[in-house]
Amino acid sequence: MKRLILALLLCTLAFTAHAATDAAKPKVSAITAFVRLDRSTYETQIADTMKVLNAARSEFASHGYETQTVRIVTQPFAQLVKGLSDEQALVFLKALDDLSQKDGFAANVGPAMLHDADDPAAMHLLAEVLSTLPNLNASAIIADDDGIHWKAIGESAKLVRYVADHSPRSQGNFQFAATAMVKPLGPFYPGAYHIGAGKVFSLGFEGAGVVQAAFGATHGDFDGAVAALTRELSVHARIGAEVGSKVAAASGWTFAGVDPTPAPLGDVSIGDAIERFTGAKFGSSGTMTAALAITTAVKAVQVKQVGYSGLMLPVMEDKRLAQRWAENAYEMDALLAYSAVCGTGLDAVPLPGDVSEEHLAKILGDVASLAWKWHKPLSARLLPVKGKKGGDKTDFESRYLFNTTLHPAG
Repeated sequence: MKRLILALLLCTLAFTAHAATDAAKPKVSAITAFVRLDRSTYETQIADTMKVLNAARSEFASHGYETQTVRIVTQPFAQLVKGLSDEQALVFLKALDDLSQKDGFAANVGPAMLHDADDPAAMHLLAEVLSTLPNLNASAIIADDDGIHWKAIGESAKLVRYVADHSPRSQGNFQFAATAMVKPLGPFYPGAYHIGAGKVFSLGFEGAGVVQAAFGATHGDFDGAVAALTRELSVHARIGAEVGSKVAAASGWTFAGVDPTPAPLGDVSIGDAIERFTGAKFGSSGTMTAALAITTAVKAVQVKQVGYSGLMLPVMEDKRLAQRWAENAYEMDALLAYSAVCGTGLDAVPLPGDVSEEHLAKILGDVASLAWKWHKPLSARLLPVKGKKGGDKTDFESRYLFNTTLHPAG
């Protein structure tokens, strides 16, 4: 009997240890496939792509990792709808939007402007798409190695203003990013895009919990925090690289790499992690140092990296960041300052509904200027809320967004 009790005890301890290990693993935030759709065969292409994505999800599950989303990015928007009237394009895109919900993937139709000389008509159509179709993601490129795209900045400001006024609860802008110096094949939305033949995939983790644990154990020691975080991020990134390589070998697809950016969501909070480092509210002195520590660790991860490879501070997707925004603990200028040592710019930033198109263009111009000056990837996802002013609370309805208090436009 004693041997039986001892055996049961050992089994219980082993199960508990295994459960604790699995609980400590971050979710796979995104497995993102890049395809070039043919409108005559796109449903078959999507089905084939889902086989690859589901194979990657199953392989991660065998390692004890839960996958939060699988994603499919098409060729750039204007190329996707080339030859269609606006009415025909909206019918096709509605079908793609519906298919994404049926098959369980997040869809992204890429940048509507890649270059400053591109026809802005695609941006005008995209504004209608984002105002009426609830699930498609898209972007516009406002700076690259050739310089700052001032026309694209103006068109992006016009789009954000239109979508704020015409989408339900002004929520359509959550699916749009203006990106600067962002390279192709990064896994994170809305700025993900590609310009090639497709059949490529990349991935990223919901790694803010890893930062919370590492910073909680190092108590503001910069070198110790960087070392601990590099070590822990590397564990998961290497498994991601192994999974990606295995799936690529079996499928014939190309694995582009891992974005080690520790993505937050809700209580898996990068804001909370930074507060563990500083011992003070996010936005207090020491916040930039914590941002540098995170980015330094991310850059040191020895896997093939893609995407931002930095730090995400999405104001309304992170519960602690949304709380501190409501408390006026930090402002938009602070986010831009932190972006000088990290990234990803101005992400999910709420704005009062009366912010003008001209003001939006100035904000986007600042992001593009900072990104181009330092040759670092940044993006802007701005969320003006129609009918709301400074001091009002947002009323978005999304499981990804935490409502907060608007700051006055300034």
